[in-house]
Amino acid sequence: MIRVNNVSKMYNNECVLKNVNVMFESGKIHGLVGKNGSGKTMLMKTICGFVLPTEGFVEIDGKVIGKDIDFPPSIGMIIETPGFVPYYSGLKNLEYLASLRGMIKKSDCKRFMKVVGLDPANRKHVSKYSLGMRQRLGIAQAIMEDPDILVLDEPMNGLDKQGIEDIKKLLNGFRDNNKTILIASHSQIDIDELCNTVHEMDSGVLKAIK
Repeated sequence: MIRVNNVSKMYNNECVLKNVNVMFESGKIHGLVGKNGSGKTMLMKTICGFVLPTEGFVEIDGKVIGKDIDFPPSIGMIIETPGFVPYYSGLKNLEYLASLRGMIKKSDCKRFMKVVGLDPANRKHVSKYSLGMRQRLGIAQAIMEDPDILVLDEPMNGLDKQGIEDIKKLLNGFRDNNKTILIASHSQIDIDELCNTVHEMDSGVLKAIK
């Protein structure tokens, strides 16, 4: 469970998050909507521990980020453009990332590439990937350690129709396994089809709309 308690954030003398209070429960997909620059990405970065709030706190399963823990212990994420080593293949990128924590095997990296519709035997460098392929690889990286929390900023970006349906099915499976999923999307159709709750961000202010 994610609890955001009275969170405000000043950035470049501007209040980009204004007294945000919200709880994201497990076993649900939670949607974030709003214009570019409304504060969605800043809220996601705050939940992930990349940004500390000016006021208030974020609590993950009873532990406060920046006080009890630096980062959520079990989280997968895509925030802005997924970053990979451009001259590595997709598989080599996942293997390298997996080696940093040592939680999964190389065979798991191959399996999750297949889950998102990529061929692990493809030796093409990521620099040669299409936008959709990079997005699929980013999703594979986010889910490959079976995290309790998924924070995904525009996860359908660059995907074709089949890719979107594949990722929706994947996210529904994670929800059914009692994960906490937070997605931001500009697609109202994706939000309507996937999300149990929807919140709108407008100039740093968050309000529930579903």
